[in-house]
Amino acid sequence: MRAATRQVEVFILLDGYASQHLDKHIIHQWKSAGIHFRWFWPLLKSKKFYLGRRLHHKVIVIDAAIGMAGGINISNRYNDIDGKKAWLDRALLVEGQAALKLHIICRDMWSKAYWKKTQQQKEDHEWVKGVVPEAECMVRVRRNDWVQGQNQISRSYVEMFRHAQSRIIVLSSYFLPGSILRKQMAQAAARGVTIKIIVGGVSDVQIARLAEQYMYRWLFKNKIQIYEYQDTILHGKLATYDGVWMTDGSYNVNRISAYASVELNMDVRNETFAARVENELEEIIKNNCIQIVEENYFQHHGFLRRCWQRAAYESIRLIFFLFTFYFKQEKETGRD
Repeated sequence: MRAATRQVEVFILLDGYASQHLDKHIIHQWKSAGIHFRWFWPLLKSKKFYLGRRLHHKVIVIDAAIGMAGGINISNRYNDIDGKKAWLDRALLVEGQAALKLHIICRDMWSKAYWKKTQQQKEDHEWVKGVVPEAECMVRVRRNDWVQGQNQISRSYVEMFRHAQSRIIVLSSYFLPGSILRKQMAQAAARGVTIKIIVGGVSDVQIARLAEQYMYRWLFKNKIQIYEYQDTILHGKLATYDGVWMTDGSYNVNRISAYASVELNMDVRNETFAARVENELEEIIKNNCIQIVEENYFQHHGFLRRCWQRAAYESIRLIFFLFTFYFKQEKETGRD
């Protein structure tokens, strides 16, 4: 609101039903201050309603020159307040051409040009130049929206598992990879790549936590290391491999992000920066995680507990099916 009083044009685009709890008085204040406000895919007000299709982006762009994207929502949960430790999350700050690409994406989603099926939209995923203090780097903005035929972030993860030669670290809340990513993970592990997965030791969604634990037996079978973050709730979504590449954004490693939500990540290809991110993840593993090993897992998770985990896993699969079974990919140019 203060920015708007300085004649800055402020645009706020929020998900049509994940943010419905927002006080209407606040929205009224924004509009009265001259802020442009719009819902993405309003609940029960869109011509085509896809339950489960959410705007999961967390993006801000300033003057088309500076941008930030990651997993961080605008919420007190991401600050140390009243003695409560912030959730673990990350966002990537970019300048230059990468920020301009974020600006164009946000502008088009606001103006609904996003819904046009154009060749430019399909091909708009090349690497552009960015800058880190030590050297030039390459940044690639990636999006997932199955209805619009976009699966760039999923392909980035597939590329990571295929190209890695020595090591991969994935930090992921709600880690429930589908069959395609599981196959790629298993193949990478089989050729000797060390894979470390950091998941939450505590979760804000208990059914997701139980379903994740059901996946542990598959991870053990494929010699993939599991670490549970202990300090607070883990909400981050980033990965790195071989100290040369990293990705960060809103994409969770599960089928909801792959086939339902509208997601945005940024890939960075730069040894200096990727190595820095990898070292930070290793520090998190060392100082804030416990490793889950097969022997202790079966010792502390009896038959009944494993039944609950299986039930949670199958329930999430059913929920996903109910949310997405009727989704149709758009084939023709048009607005919604």
